Amino acid sequence: MFRQRAGSSLCPSCRKLNSVDAPVCMYCGRKNPGLWGYGPAVGRLLGDLNFARVVTGVSIAAYVASLLLNPRAAMHLSNPLDLLAPGGAALDALGMTGAYAWARGRWWTLFTAIYLHGSLLHVLFNLLWINQLAPAVEELYGRSRLILIFTAAGVLGFVASNWVGIAFTIGASGSIFGLLGAMVAYGRRRGGTFGVAILRQYGQWALVLFVLGFLMAGVNNFAHAGGFVGGYLTAMALGHAEGQREGSTLQLAATAAILLTALSFALALWIAFAR
Repeated sequence: MFRQRAGSSLCPSCRKLNSVDAPVCMYCGRKNPGLWGYGPAVGRLLGDLNFARVVTGVSIAAYVASLLLNPRAAMHLSNPLDLLAPGGAALDALGMTGAYAWARGRWWTLFTAIYLHGSLLHVLFNLLWINQLAPAVEELYGRSRLILIFTAAGVLGFVASNWVGIAFTIGASGSIFGLLGAMVAYGRRRGGTFGVAILRQYGQWALVLFVLGFLMAGVNNFAHAGGFVGGYLTAMALGHAEGQREGSTLQLAATAAILLTALSFALALWIAFAR
């Protein structure tokens, strides 16, 4: 069962045992340390989660599915950058976003499109950056904040892109720019020698990637800019960990983001195949 109705659980703040239904932690005073019985399940989910690997696995699975849905389209090669590019109908079925989906009320595509990619090089490039940046963000912000920053940045990047009228768009690059924005936010807030070093390194990476976006065809720079701003603002709002354990509110929010993404994929597949 996902909800534990009896027994004990660890308080997310002080990590000491309390009754799972205790209204207040008897050690540190935190309210609802058992998260209404959901605390143990949330702790197991987030405690065992390697988010970069999960994103990698979901993105690869979605990419393979998009190829299998229309193998003939994937074999069409207009230029080397389009190697093994899925067909538009397959991507639409799996949850591609853009002004087209936006006009039809498909809000869930803001979440699903993060994990969809348009070619072999596209998915490999994005996954390399995610596995480079996610561990650094998790170290400074914590796992729950990482999940929230990644998800919020991707969604806000697509909101900006859809708002200006980009018809069709996919990819995790908005979330990647959000991770860069979070590191820049940390550097500015942290200050000192370490903060300045973080600010310079990740700020330079963001600038180089943003400029490269203008030099390559088909790059959605509005999603990049929106993702960077979304990641920066989300990181500033959540604050960074500084060695402190994440509280129950952050853990619940991160779990909600994961469940909402899963629900979004379920909606996309149901709309495409079950109706």
